[in-house]
Amino acid sequence: MLRRVAVFSKENNSRAKDGVQKLVNECQKRGIMIQLYQTPGGPITNYEDVKIERFSKLSALTDLPDMVLSVGGDGTFLDTVLKVKDFGIPVAGVNTGRMGFLANIPGDGIGNSLDMLCKNEFEIIERALLRISVPDGLFDGESATALNEITIQKSNTSMITINVYVDDVYLNTYWADGLIISTATGSTAYNLSVGGPILSPDDESIIISPISPHNLTIRPIVLSGSSSLKMVMEARSEEYLVTCDFRYEKLPIKSEVRIEKAKSKLKTVMLKGTDFYNTLRNRLMWGVDKRN
Repeated sequence: MLRRVAVFSKENNSRAKDGVQKLVNECQKRGIMIQLYQTPGGPITNYEDVKIERFSKLSALTDLPDMVLSVGGDGTFLDTVLKVKDFGIPVAGVNTGRMGFLANIPGDGIGNSLDMLCKNEFEIIERALLRISVPDGLFDGESATALNEITIQKSNTSMITINVYVDDVYLNTYWADGLIISTATGSTAYNLSVGGPILSPDDESIIISPISPHNLTIRPIVLSGSSSLKMVMEARSEEYLVTCDFRYEKLPIKSEVRIEKAKSKLKTVMLKGTDFYNTLRNRLMWGVDKRN
């Protein structure tokens, strides 16, 4: 039974704001307490006739929520992950965006979805995370953990050379615009756009997919989730770009990067009657023929 939920959204987005208002109204009808994330120093959005507990850090709450609801698109979901990943609380995504692989609860059916959540008509999918272990202190001290992918990319128009080692065993040297190191969750994100494989979200494997490789024989590869990766870069420029989901930073070309699976996993919610393959078919429009 849901007694208390924490809600994350981007309040400068009108569709997300409307979605939060609907969610707040439906929670009020069911006696569910709302804990609403408030950006530190940001404007306070008021929601009608509802008592809301506001917070800027989950750790500051006296009572932690039973579930976290991310209202928006997949970008909002990724932002929410950073704030809740260390608490072990299940996260559900209410989709008011476009694609919605992660935010897979439809925003226009939130009442019915809440009823299902209250009746425990859902399953928990544990998703593997990746982290950059070397160098440390990236992204102004923010977490270097990714739900979707970590990338190494060129910083200018010239290709970058990336020497990759798996468990300190040499794999390959890539001449490319960059590499995508993806989780199974991220297999339907950036990885998909460069022709990488799609994995089931509970798979713990790591995917390496090149971005515009110089050699056409180079193809994506799927590695064991227990693998430890080392990347050593060469380029004409003095720096390269490293990204971790939506965070990014430029590093000196001599800085190597080490990547491994994070020790913790993210618990995500999938309503009964909805599954990954159904989402995949709908979002990618498999089987759709405009002649029909």
